[in-house]
Amino acid sequence: MRKISLAIAIIALISIIIIGSLRQTEKPANNKLILKESYSQKEQPRVDHSKFDILKQPFTTPQQVTKACETCHNLTSHQVMNSNHWNWERVDYIKGRGITYIGKRNAVNNFCLSASSNEKACAKCHIGYGIDSDGKGFTDTTNIDCMVCHDQTETYTKADNMAGKPKEDINFNFVAQNVGKPNRSNCGVCHFYGGGGNNVKHGDLEMSMFEPSKSIDIHMGTDGMNMTCVDCHKTKNHNIAGKVYSLSSMNINRAFCEDCHTSTPHEKEILNEHTLKVACQTCHIPVYAKANSTKMYWDWSKAGKLKDGKPYTEEDSLGNHSYMSIKGQFVWARNVKPDYIWFNGTSSHYISGDKIRDDSKPILLNQLHGSYNDPESKIVPVKIHTAKQPYDPINKIIIQPKLYADKPGEGGFWQDFDWVKASEIGMKNVGLPFSGQVSFIETMMYWPVNHMVSTKEESVQCKECHTRTNSRLEKLTDFYIPGRDRSQIVDYAGFGLIILTILGVFIHSIIRIYFKKHL
Repeated sequence: MRKISLAIAIIALISIIIIGSLRQTEKPANNKLILKESYSQKEQPRVDHSKFDILKQPFTTPQQVTKACETCHNLTSHQVMNSNHWNWERVDYIKGRGITYIGKRNAVNNFCLSASSNEKACAKCHIGYGIDSDGKGFTDTTNIDCMVCHDQTETYTKADNMAGKPKEDINFNFVAQNVGKPNRSNCGVCHFYGGGGNNVKHGDLEMSMFEPSKSIDIHMGTDGMNMTCVDCHKTKNHNIAGKVYSLSSMNINRAFCEDCHTSTPHEKEILNEHTLKVACQTCHIPVYAKANSTKMYWDWSKAGKLKDGKPYTEEDSLGNHSYMSIKGQFVWARNVKPDYIWFNGTSSHYISGDKIRDDSKPILLNQLHGSYNDPESKIVPVKIHTAKQPYDPINKIIIQPKLYADKPGEGGFWQDFDWVKASEIGMKNVGLPFSGQVSFIETMMYWPVNHMVSTKEESVQCKECHTRTNSRLEKLTDFYIPGRDRSQIVDYAGFGLIILTILGVFIHSIIRIYFKKHL
């Protein structure tokens, strides 16, 4: 009976091992090759717009182009005017606030501070024409800029400080007859230059991504899969998936790596187990700002210096502006290792008019929520941008100054270099009080790093996190990492097991020697 039981146990053990090994090898039929094949087949245009007579009529204004587009796309204006790209705000739920509007209209940042009062300058990156502070530009469907997103000629350009209007020398007929699905140029002309220059904001979105190599981004590399923005940022009814984390509070309508790669993309199961708590980007984006520097620090308090009564700029050794009279002093960095935080996809924000309770420490303008104990949280890489920006020390409110004006004497700081006047006008425009005093406060913003994905050979190695010195995750101290952390209980238990093992071997040897001599 005992032999039968032993045989059954051995058979069961072998069966478990075989089943386990089969489970380890059960994978989709080379998902990587399937993805490569699907994205190598570029979508062909379904319409030749140069054949339409209505697009051959002479256009003298961009609004005329929009009217012509609407003759066929007669439901599109409603979709566009309900999108975030048009309204610069969305309805969100923010913990502690409830349901509220949030977006460029009312959120304060630590780059160019605020779009409010500066619409003529900021609207160069708006998908419309003639945006203004009272919102009239948002209600006219003919002010929708179809060309900025759909131009395939790469000749369409918005004018500086013209409230979203295009340059005067644009050939509207040429552009209108050559439109199609948005490409990297359409998206990048705004998203790569946000914040006033190349790679100022994100760190992982900049002009090298127009035509990147695989070493810059494995997905978008022109020598590889050559993917475009809209391959991941899927669009339905002009609602684009993948909301920017600096202005989004709810974990909905995101774009995830797992949408294509699944949560178990690795051959080694130990790596797949990491995806429970570690985002794909954490390992696969070891550095950002690979080709061009990104701005890490912005000191507005130094702005306003003049030489011979005129504004000036200074550059560092890499050609980045280290000082600008209109904006202050900067610190840039290249090939930057990200910081890491716990993030569950939700966030809260400093919104126009919020009172600051404690101005003795830096103010986090966008709190990204998460923790180890939160089942929805994962470790994600972020760029942390720090700044000193104007602040009302009496009313305890971050100031939204008027930066741009058409000409000197109208109060714009970039023209008159008067913080008090610029703050007075700006705060009046947004309906907030101003004490007449301007101080400066340190602020921080977190920008999750999602682009510039490296090859697997260049990904973060195990020892970079599982080490006691200079671990990438040294700032995350709310959980235990083998190889990084020490636990006296674990150390003593392990040491005790080693001693017991040695004693066991020693005692066993003594017993065997004893019985060998006495048998």
